[in-house]
Parts: sequence; structure tokens; C-alpha cells
Amino acid sequence: MSGLAVDDAAWASAWRRRSPADKLLLCLGLVGCALVLPAWPGSLLVGLTAVTLALGPARVPARTFGRAVRWPLAFVAVGALTAVVRVDGDGVGWAPDAAAQAGSLVGHALAGGAAVLLLATTTPVSDLLPALRALRVPAAVVEVAAVTYRLLFVLLASLSTIREAQTARMGHSTWRRSYRSSGALAAAVLTRSWDRARRLQEGLAGRGMETGLRVLPEALPSSRAFLAASVAGLAALVSLSLVVAGTALA
Repeated sequence: MSGLAVDDAAWASAWRRRSPADKLLLCLGLVGCALVLPAWPGSLLVGLTAVTLALGPARVPARTFGRAVRWPLAFVAVGALTAVVRVDGDGVGWAPDAAAQAGSLVGHALAGGAAVLLLATTTPVSDLLPALRALRVPAAVVEVAAVTYRLLFVLLASLSTIREAQTARMGHSTWRRSYRSSGALAAAVLTRSWDRARRLQEGLAGRGMETGLRVLPEALPSSRAFLAASVAGLAALVSLSLVVAGTALA
């Protein structure tokens, strides 16, 4: 376990050389459409568009994209269940229009999540952070995102090392040992990561690092054709969704 599958997919994506600002415009536009347009057919069209772009032109592996969407899908399913269940003096029952509410919630969430995953699987964080700075995002927010991104790899390295040691000592040979080893693994990873973060902070403070670490970002020129296609595609999504929704109401 040496890295994040989503991060590896972003580095290998066919859109790796495209400007992060161009991809931000497209993906944020898709997220906005997923939130504003009706669940039918807006969310369906947005979700299909995001998945098609990821697996098609961006050439993101289908296995990686599918694995990345599993946990958000489980979270959305739990959220939909809690939104449609009603608890009152008569006991537990279904809320009014439960099916419509659940469908709307799941549709908006999955469409927005697919759009965010399109950005995550095509844009490395090292490209995204300079783009956020250029868009005037507060420096503190960008620094927190950068530190969190770096600490993820510290967590992964610690997790892999400790789990290998536990496996070599037969720590996962039975259910009981596996349960105990998992608890020890979580405690060791958290304490080791906290210690690494503290030592990193002390080292930077000792070197007088009072501002963010500035680096020279890679120049990725914007594409007018890509921007025009993105705007035209988003406009087509909005128009088609409104036409279909209006026809259904009529």
C-alpha cells in the first residue's frame, strides 16, 4: 500500500495535462447542475455525463472509479433511509412521499458525487492547490488541505508497516486475534501520525516557517476548445433537463 488509487488514477489520466482551472469549471458546473436541476432527469443526466467523461475521454480505470464511489454510495443510502423514516407517538413509519424524497436525495447526492470524483480522478492535488491559490481561496484553507494530503501518505505508510508486522506474528490468524490486532493497529497509527505531525510542526517552526511553503507550479495552459465544449455541454444539460421536467409536469 504505497499510495491512493484515486491519486494514482489522476496522475495517469488522459486529462492530466489539461489546465486545473478548466477541469474545475466543468466539474463545479456539473455539481451546480446536480444541486439545482430536478432529480429527474437532471441528476441522472449529470451522473451519466460525469461517469462517461471519466471512463471515456479521461480514461480513468472503471475499477478505480467504481471502488471510489462505494463508500459515498453507502453513506448516501444510510442518509436516504434516515430521511424517509418517521418516528412519532404512533411508532416508526414511513414519512409522507418517502419514495419521492429518497429518490430525490439519492439522485442529487450521487450526481454531485460523480462530478466530484471526476475532478479527483483527473486532477492531482499538487495541480489543484496552485489553482485554488490563483482563485483567491484563503491561504489557511489551502495550507490545511496540503498538510492533510501529505499526512494521508504518512497514515498509509504506518498502516502498511504495522499490519505487515502483525501478520508476520499471526495477529490475524483467528477472528479474536484479528479483532484485537485491529484495535491495536488503529491506536498505533493514530499515535504515530500525531507524533509525526508534531515533529513536522516543530521542525518547520525551528526553521522560521511562518508562511506557507511556496513552490513553482507547473504551467498548464487553458484550452479554449475545452472551455467552450464544457459551457455548451452544461447549457445542453440544463436545457434538456428543464424540457423533460416541464413535459412530465404537463
